[in-house]
Amino acid sequence: MFRFAGTAGPDNVLSVLPTLAAPLTPARPAVTRTAYWIRLLPALAALACVTRVPSFVRPLWNPDEGYLAVQAGLLAHGGRLYETVVDRKPPLLPWLYEAAFAVCGSGSLTPLRVLAVAAQLLTAALLASVARRRWGDTAGRTAGVLYLLVSVGLNPEDAQAATFEVFILPGTAAALWCADRGRWGAAGTAVACAFLTKQTGGAVLLPVLWLLYRRGGAPARGARRAGAVRAPRAGGGRLAAGFALPVLCAALATDPAGFLFWTVTGSAAYASFAGSELLVLGRGLANTAILAVACAGLVPPVVRALRARTTGAARAPEAGGAMGADLWLWLASSAGAVVLGFHFFGHYYLQLLPPVALLATAALQLLPRARLTSAVLTSGCCCALFLTWGLLAPRPELAHAQRLATALAQRTAPADRVLVWGMHPETYWLADRTPASRYLTAGLLTNYSGGRDGPRVGEKYAVAGAWPVFRAEMTTRAPALVVDDSRGAPYRPDRLPSLRRLLAGRYEEVARVDGAVFYRRIPVG
Repeated sequence: MFRFAGTAGPDNVLSVLPTLAAPLTPARPAVTRTAYWIRLLPALAALACVTRVPSFVRPLWNPDEGYLAVQAGLLAHGGRLYETVVDRKPPLLPWLYEAAFAVCGSGSLTPLRVLAVAAQLLTAALLASVARRRWGDTAGRTAGVLYLLVSVGLNPEDAQAATFEVFILPGTAAALWCADRGRWGAAGTAVACAFLTKQTGGAVLLPVLWLLYRRGGAPARGARRAGAVRAPRAGGGRLAAGFALPVLCAALATDPAGFLFWTVTGSAAYASFAGSELLVLGRGLANTAILAVACAGLVPPVVRALRARTTGAARAPEAGGAMGADLWLWLASSAGAVVLGFHFFGHYYLQLLPPVALLATAALQLLPRARLTSAVLTSGCCCALFLTWGLLAPRPELAHAQRLATALAQRTAPADRVLVWGMHPETYWLADRTPASRYLTAGLLTNYSGGRDGPRVGEKYAVAGAWPVFRAEMTTRAPALVVDDSRGAPYRPDRLPSLRRLLAGRYEEVARVDGAVFYRRIPVG
């Protein structure tokens, strides 16, 4: 895989342009379709590897990766999702982490990095297939290349991490691919896969439903009206069944009541920005600006194409419907998914990139061909900028977690259970120690998330029923060591009566490491 790293650079981006500039051709026989993909897929694979090189240079990119790694370890040792292992996310990605660790060992996230490359390649190939079906060979190549170039256009800890948003993208792209071909059962299953990776993946259902409606509203010439009505109904039934069956199986494979609570009904307090409005607004504007830089080659063609269509100056007026309503609905539903929860973390924005890439590809079909070269070159330069950022940017929070993990491992035995009170669950994984609680971060017990301000942080804002369970865990399997990594944050122990009493009555301070306070359990008797 890493042999592709040497292929990056302007010369290689330029070498793709003659292929992209190939003229549109009419429908071709199967052997030609095979030849098309034999040429395109290796190029997309090489580009996918190059754009993901930074992901391999660090052991871990963000706390979400750490959370998933710890979850996978607990599941491998008999834990049960939504019972002894909890999170607000669906089960598909924890299971994927668990499977990767079972095959390759749990000491490295490299297998997940490889799977993330495969996820991005699959997404690019599906987008290329959709574009080729609608607008021809050149459009297929354009969509695949443009998507991969912009796929890294965020803060590296958001774009390079092997977390939820990267793995929902193949499901969303597959849903549109299947719906575009009238394969409604498969489209429903693809939507379910995206939803079971992260709830917001289900946003792609909106363009899928639109395509179902359009397919039913425009029957083939000569079709009877009654048949035209039955077709969308039958398609809707297959779509619903394709979605419901995987979701039902996932619920039954875990704990149905817990699945419903943790993935749907139990996050009302989390999905609010009350008490942190300025912080959330600033984060949203910053990440939007970063993404705008990454899409500097894609947005102008869309704007120009819209303007050209309104003035009647498009290069191909017969393709006036190229920028279809389903693509705009996909973009709008993805934007709604970014807004949902009012947190605006950078990785949320990854969901916007597939529809943006297809809209830009559609726009380029309506513009002079010189715009294609400009779009690819601009996107390539932006991609190089973000790759450089990913390779060179320091990660101070990772260094902090590594120092804590080293100190934690030195002060405990491998069989000891420990509690890290903070927002860095990766400390457990880095130290190879078992958490004493199913709540891997202070966020689930205090509603603190992403720097939320103090007024909405505390025991009363925790996930419903969490504190009685936590207090029972601290009694039945008391941690040998507690690490207070709050460092003055709103969830610090002196603001939480239950945790304050626990530390004062049963633990004593033994060390301070990088701002974190270590407490050792006082021996009984």
